[in-house]
Amino acid sequence: MIRISVVTITWNAARTLQRTLDSVRSQSYRYIEHLVVDGASTDETLVIARQYQAQAGYDVVVKSEPDGGLYDAMNKGLQQATGDYVVFLNAGDTLYAPDTLETVAKAAADRPAVVYGDTAITDSEGRFLHLRRHRPPEKLSWRSFRHGMLVCHQAFYVRTDIARITPYDLRYRHSADVDWCIRVMKEADRRHLPLANTHAVLANFEDGGDTTQHHQASLRERFQVMASHYGLLPPIGMHLWFVIRRFRL
Repeated sequence: MIRISVVTITWNAARTLQRTLDSVRSQSYRYIEHLVVDGASTDETLVIARQYQAQAGYDVVVKSEPDGGLYDAMNKGLQQATGDYVVFLNAGDTLYAPDTLETVAKAAADRPAVVYGDTAITDSEGRFLHLRRHRPPEKLSWRSFRHGMLVCHQAFYVRTDIARITPYDLRYRHSADVDWCIRVMKEADRRHLPLANTHAVLANFEDGGDTTQHHQASLRERFQVMASHYGLLPPIGMHLWFVIRRFRL
């Protein structure tokens, strides 16, 4: 059986955490562990997480300590994960349907490096708005991301042995997830391992996350990430298109 580690990073996330926990608890697939990596919250986050831990009926680990930010906490989650595959589902994000993890496990039967799918965008109450503008390609590779982050982080399940040796680069404060996904796929290419498309919507992502709130800083970092992997010309072209598109709007 494929065991899936779901990692949830929290910091003062009492408003949104329960929705995320409920979506994991509602899964038909039960061969999972759920790691809640908290950054020393001062609100009710830990109360909610501890109640969930006591009631879940599967392995739930809750740890709370100061960290160096989101990606530092995510690296801690990678080191703690014991499943065959790992995915990050942070507070406010949810699994798309009760059979989502079952869908992922079936696609992971032959142990591909990555299992991926589509993402729905929701409002702050978890209501569906639309599918993500960037759509996953039929066949994904590390070269695919030169056209943008075509697969959302929450719909990107990575074999844990590969994820653990590919930690997030803490030089990036807003776009380390893009860099991480590319480096994971490069490692898959080096090992000649496939990337499996589920052809399914896997995650709900709340509109207005860190990238939206820090748009300019995120764009600058994303340019650096893209240039480091693809050279200067592709990211210059993409950023010019962003400017033109916003001007048209």
